[in-house]
Amino acid sequence: MSAIDLSAIKAIAFDFDGVFTDDRVLVSETGEEHVFCSRSDGLGIGMLRNAGVRLIIISKETNRVVAARAAKLSLEVVHGCDDKLPVLKEWMQRVGTITATTAYMGNDVNDLECMHHVGLAIAPCDAHPAVLAIADVVTTHRGGRGAIREVADRLVLRQPMITRK
Repeated sequence: MSAIDLSAIKAIAFDFDGVFTDDRVLVSETGEEHVFCSRSDGLGIGMLRNAGVRLIIISKETNRVVAARAAKLSLEVVHGCDDKLPVLKEWMQRVGTITATTAYMGNDVNDLECMHHVGLAIAPCDAHPAVLAIADVVTTHRGGRGAIREVADRLVLRQPMITRK
């Protein structure tokens, strides 16, 4: 196992479902959707923001839940995005970051292109096997259960992330 120095990371893009959530959805009889998010992940987002890290959610889902959580956390969000890579590239250019200083945290196969494009690919430990196979860092916490906070703690406290590679 080796350690990755996170001090170079200036920007992080996140998928939503499976990263901010535990990848489950509760659907009411009226079609209203509900998800579970971790409050500690919300605190982690605040830590990252206070440390000057640029943040965005890029989600395939078009859902009020995504927009509501992003608004609560004061995060930029692009949702209803079928092709995430062009959005990631445009955002990176707009916020002035480069591949080497950008991380992407995703959990499923539609995140693979973005994870290949950045300098640091991060996955929650319960991500899809194809994502786990290419991730530079795999958290010990599950998506929606503290995975974002784990990354924030490591980055803000300047502790190395332990990797399997």
